[in-house]
Amino acid sequence: MGSHRCCNKQKIKRGLWSPEEDEKLIRYLTTRGHGSWSSVPKLAGLHRCGKSCRLRWINYLRPDLKRGSFSPEEEQIIIDIHRIVGNKWAQIAKHLPGRTDNEVKNFWNSCIKKRFLSQGLDPNTHNLISSHQKASDHGHNQYH
Repeated sequence: MGSHRCCNKQKIKRGLWSPEEDEKLIRYLTTRGHGSWSSVPKLAGLHRCGKSCRLRWINYLRPDLKRGSFSPEEEQIIIDIHRIVGNKWAQIAKHLPGRTDNEVKNFWNSCIKKRFLSQGLDPNTHNLISSHQKASDHGHNQYH
């Protein structure tokens, strides 16, 4: 995670967002829109950098965010598009209204990828892993 380069200036708050900060950002963006993200913190009365405000809005606060578990339909969309584009999470998320690229990535890594591996499927190619691949993946193949 870490801080953004733009946050290295003095008087820029880092770390967790307070409910009051969230409210200021929501109030400002829902009434005025973002325009230039670099100007949002000052205009909204926040001691944050523009990038931090943008990420907070996109990943947590925007009203169209979808919360909760992924539906079977969403899961299938992720699998189908991943087969074509690989780990391009933003590209995949564009097909899932209300889902962020980070959410899609986390769902892939915590659920789908693990299930693929337990079923003997390569999470990169979506093909069955051969016994030769399994051995070499675990360092058992002495003929590298």
